[in-house]
Amino acid sequence: MSGDRVLFTTRNIPSLANSFNNVVDADDHEPLWKKTTLGLATDGYGGLGSRGDHCKFACVSIAERKVDKEFMPTLAQLLKHPLAVVAFVPRDVSLFFAGAIAGAAAKTITAPLDRIKILMQTHGVRVGQESAKKAIGFIEATTLIAKEEGIKGYWKGNLPQVIRIIPYSAVQLFAYETYKKIFRGKNGELSVFGRLAAGAFAGMTSTFITYPLDVLRLRLAVEPGYRTMTEVALGMLRDEGFASFYYGLGPSLIGIAPYIAVNFCVFDLLKKSLPEKYQKRTETSLLTAVLSASLATITCYPLDTVRRQMQIKGTPYNTVLDALTGGAIVI
Repeated sequence: MSGDRVLFTTRNIPSLANSFNNVVDADDHEPLWKKTTLGLATDGYGGLGSRGDHCKFACVSIAERKVDKEFMPTLAQLLKHPLAVVAFVPRDVSLFFAGAIAGAAAKTITAPLDRIKILMQTHGVRVGQESAKKAIGFIEATTLIAKEEGIKGYWKGNLPQVIRIIPYSAVQLFAYETYKKIFRGKNGELSVFGRLAAGAFAGMTSTFITYPLDVLRLRLAVEPGYRTMTEVALGMLRDEGFASFYYGLGPSLIGIAPYIAVNFCVFDLLKKSLPEKYQKRTETSLLTAVLSASLATITCYPLDTVRRQMQIKGTPYNTVLDALTGGAIVI
């Protein structure tokens, strides 16, 4: 305002050391500061500082950051474009839900293959103990679904799998951060073993909490007829008790640790074995991630089959050892 006056005073500080570390870059034009401290320089000693160098002024300031309201949608814009409300969502939250939506979409797209895999894994147990060693092939399972249930049969049981993604991801992220603090060394650093352990325990925690949805997914996928999740869940409580929601939990928890270990180690070894010029490329990370995840899946697949066979209603297997010695490992 025209009526405001500013009193500017300068003084020489002979003992002040010169520093070339800029707190805020001169080219940074981001208008997101609530409070700003400006520093003005004046010529002294013939244009030089107190020690003959070109450092004329030093300033230490504290600024408080806030979201610039200029970039927020107005009420009129919100009424016209309701989706603009996402601008008010914190970045971390939006990234989490974006990942959850992407995961749900991926599960839905790959649901037909997942249901075929489940039928192949559980066929021997479903047809009866006397035929437990009989297997069903990929083509046979594919045609069986189409013949008995039609196209929609390929997505049977996908809903609990999609619902499971959000709580599974949330618990895993929270648990991973918690376990990282537990496995951090005395120097505050997290070793490779610490990361593997934190990842394994986070995976086991999220699996344990969301495991009932995984059992519901299998029951909906293999049991004849079409029933809702509520009908299946109430039937399990009535006929088998609450423990039925955790059938096969043992092999699930046992399989997580080697899966994470193999995945991390193979990814690291594959990437380090490549020439340095290829290590930081996006396509290299994508390819090594696919290869490491594939190898980890193959390594832990027998335990996944055991888990599925133990989740079935009326399964003859009570322990992991029973399933390993008496069930067919179908790939």
